[in-house]
Amino acid sequence: MQAAEWFVRLQEEAGSAEAQADLALWRAQSPAHERAWQRAMAVSLQAGSIPASVGSPALARPQRRLTRRESVRALALLITAAPAVWLAWRMAPVQQWTASHSTATGERRSWTLADGSRLVLDTASAADVQFDAQQRRIHLRAGAIYVETAPDPQTSARPFIVTTEQGEVRALGTRFSLRCGDGYTDVAVQQDAVEVRVRGDAEPLRLQAGQQLRFGGSEAGPAQAAAPASSQWVQGVLAADNMRLDAFLAELSRYRKGWLRCDPQVAALRISGAFQLADTDAVLANLAQLLPVQISARTPYWITVLPLPH
Repeated sequence: MQAAEWFVRLQEEAGSAEAQADLALWRAQSPAHERAWQRAMAVSLQAGSIPASVGSPALARPQRRLTRRESVRALALLITAAPAVWLAWRMAPVQQWTASHSTATGERRSWTLADGSRLVLDTASAADVQFDAQQRRIHLRAGAIYVETAPDPQTSARPFIVTTEQGEVRALGTRFSLRCGDGYTDVAVQQDAVEVRVRGDAEPLRLQAGQQLRFGGSEAGPAQAAAPASSQWVQGVLAADNMRLDAFLAELSRYRKGWLRCDPQVAALRISGAFQLADTDAVLANLAQLLPVQISARTPYWITVLPLPH
């Protein structure tokens, strides 16, 4: 906890020679102090790589500054979690650097492929496109994609297949979307149909327009009516239909850098509407108008949605 306390003190007493001298003395007292301080600085540098534009003036009205005790506690938690946070931060760009098609956090991009098909990548997504004489194949490494297949200009026998770690989806002249989760894949069909083949299962499942299902491991869940949110991100919209606030914020957090969390007291509040993903700060500001909540922003990249004070 001490390293977090020192960090907060330096923020509060910026430019103070006395604070700097006291810190130097504390760091020199033991190697453990120095290691703790270096970890705190590593976390700070990691967070500092997040663009300041994330904290736009749209957050100014509903902000509540955290108390000093809350700040120390929050920073201590992040320092404790630093190894896992650092690993996730280091691994995520690898998907983007090595994939043939990728997007950064908050970015969505569209490509016209060699056969005329359209490929759209959602935020923080990565995919490999591999077309050859036998097949048209896309491997989704991370995130989500939307595909509009075009008739194959070379031969009608060349299938269009999208694979994930959990299996593959074969297009049957269609528009569909896929999203990778932790050990599962969600697929939703907007037009025509697809065949879903779970890894290790020889029998394909046919999914029709307006349906979606989740598959992973060695099985697939039952087909359900496709949720509007499964493809509205393509138009830059986050659609919520009586969605829990914690689930809504988890989805919104995919489109912004930093840490966005929800106080348990307001997690079960419900929200509906269509929200523009191009300005997540405005979405957060609107929450304070729609629900009995307030937005606490200790930093532009550390946001907490809290209940209103009594």
